[in-house]
Amino acid sequence: MEMEKNYRINSLFEFYRPLLTNKQDSYIQLYYADDYSLGEISEEFNVSRQAVYDNIRRTEVILEKYEEQLHLYADFVKRNDQTDAIRNYVKDNYPNDDKLNQLVDDLEITEEK
Repeated sequence: MEMEKNYRINSLFEFYRPLLTNKQDSYIQLYYADDYSLGEISEEFNVSRQAVYDNIRRTEVILEKYEEQLHLYADFVKRNDQTDAIRNYVKDNYPNDDKLNQLVDDLEITEEK
C-alpha cells in the first residue's frame, strides 16, 4: 500500500510540479523522490519535523485536488493503456507491417514527451 501511495504521489508530482511553491516542491522531491526522512528534511531547512510533515501532507492533498480537477495523470494512464492494447494487437495480427509498427512506435514516443 505504501509503495502504491509513493508511486502515485511521485506521478502526480511529475504532472503538477510547476503549480507548487518552491518549498512544497523541495519537500516532496526530497521525501518521495530522494527518500529523505522527515528528520533529514527538517535539518536541511532548519524547521521542525512536524512542520515538514504538515507541509508534505498539505501538498499531497493539493496534488490530489489538482488531479481531481484536471485528470492529467488519469488521462495519461488511459492513453498508455490504449497504446499498449494497440501495440499488442499489431504485434499479434500485423507483425510484419513495418509502417503500422512505426506508427505505433511514433505514438509511444509522442506520449513520452
